[in-house]
Amino acid sequence: MTENRRIVLAARPDGAPKETDFRLEEAPVPSPGDGELLLRTIYLSLDPYMRSRMNEAGAGYAPGVELGGVMPAGGVSEVVESRAEGFAPGDIVSSFTGWQSHSIARGAGAGTRRIDPANAPVSTAVGVLGMPGMTAYMGLLRIGQPKEGETVVVSAASGAVGAVVGQIARIKGCRVVGIAGAREKCDYVVDELGFDACVSHRDPDLPEKLGEACPDGIDVYFENVGGAVFQAVLPLLNPFARVPVCGLIAQYNLKPGDPPSGPAAVTDLMRASLTKRILIRGFIVYDFADEADAFHAEMGEWVRGGRIRYREDVVEGIENAPRAFMGLLEGRNFGKLLVRVAPDPTLP
Repeated sequence: MTENRRIVLAARPDGAPKETDFRLEEAPVPSPGDGELLLRTIYLSLDPYMRSRMNEAGAGYAPGVELGGVMPAGGVSEVVESRAEGFAPGDIVSSFTGWQSHSIARGAGAGTRRIDPANAPVSTAVGVLGMPGMTAYMGLLRIGQPKEGETVVVSAASGAVGAVVGQIARIKGCRVVGIAGAREKCDYVVDELGFDACVSHRDPDLPEKLGEACPDGIDVYFENVGGAVFQAVLPLLNPFARVPVCGLIAQYNLKPGDPPSGPAAVTDLMRASLTKRILIRGFIVYDFADEADAFHAEMGEWVRGGRIRYREDVVEGIENAPRAFMGLLEGRNFGKLLVRVAPDPTLP
């Protein structure tokens, strides 16, 4: 059998990751034990949260990767060998694979889910029908609680989470304004995804442009970025606004001691949260793990019915994962970022 090709953490980044912080290794393909599956990775999901996992243990909400450890990731895989009841070779599953060509997973109930290729392309299991889609769904509907006629603003609007947030808000009858980078991305969320407006965070007049796009203020702000983007949003938040905090990508590459961009004083934020009675709640998608079935049922219907559209940015080859990930943190991807590690057997 071929070797297991994997990307491990070679060094902890000092600021933005660089290629020497990663190392491509080859190791023997592991063998499954009782109740386990040997998986061949087809697609890896690259997501911003992985940056915090490169730091020392305790620096984020999830454990840091040990030096020499495989970089973490969810993936879509084909079962090569099964010693778990209910799974057979050739089955397609989603599971926590890591950045590697082969992995071992436990069976059902341990984070491994069988995928039916007849329902949607299997790549969507780590995108719109996977963790990013569920993050958007739960954060907006359970924390943001949008109401018909309200204004919803989402940052990183063309990304895997933000694009879904905006489309769900439209389904719920809201006015939706995106914040993105390149003009091409702003055009995409308006022309193809149906947002009402989109402004670029690169615009030096961002606060004014955002105010023009939100003449009635902001009722729900879905936070993916932080920094100067949140600084532009804060004065526009209406009384009783809700702010689901999903990510702070503007701060992930800060070095120790670097001042964060954004509101100059915590007291400004605290004063606004008091006087406007704003709800600001951080969340992790796994907070809502017991609602996964409801998410898959409703989101699956929206995707199959064309009410939720998605875009994928697919990079070929596991050896290119580090460079693609560094680009993700700089906003160079366009849509859900995936690495195709092996041919997709479900495609013609």
